[in-house]
Amino acid sequence: MNEKVAALLNDQINKEFYSAYLYLDIANFYTKKGLDGFANWYEVQAKEEQDHAMLMYRYLQNNGEEVTLEAIAKPDKNFETLMDPLKAGLEHEQYVTNLINTIYGAAQEVQDFRTTQFLDWFVKEQGEEEKNSMDQITKMKLFGDDARSLYMLNNELAARVYTTPSLVL
Repeated sequence: MNEKVAALLNDQINKEFYSAYLYLDIANFYTKKGLDGFANWYEVQAKEEQDHAMLMYRYLQNNGEEVTLEAIAKPDKNFETLMDPLKAGLEHEQYVTNLINTIYGAAQEVQDFRTTQFLDWFVKEQGEEEKNSMDQITKMKLFGDDARSLYMLNNELAARVYTTPSLVL
């Protein structure tokens, strides 16, 4: 595997674990606000991010690359309103999309087709992640000011369950 591509993937493992920390921080915010459904949604999201990190971890190992784990930064976002975490989530997903695209581009540049094929799933996943974030913002704009609607939205988010990604390495 190309040294630069391996280094980018290794760094992305850390970024994915950071994403999990960020989403747990968001879940904690919503728990304090009494919105257990919102908290559940972000706890599930945190588990997904951990899985993303582990998929990259295993991919590097399966390709004979050494994995170096670095310290995970503490989330530094401060949330005031119920909308703030949703906007932070979308901003973060857009950032992660850019990171994945950078790795993909580096792999394409050196014709590492195995890695580009591996990353195809992440490219698609990021599209879904951004759409989910945008949908939450839209729903909060529509319903967030009405207590009954917010209650229903909270119940909708409480129904989200964790599913393991179906990516074969």
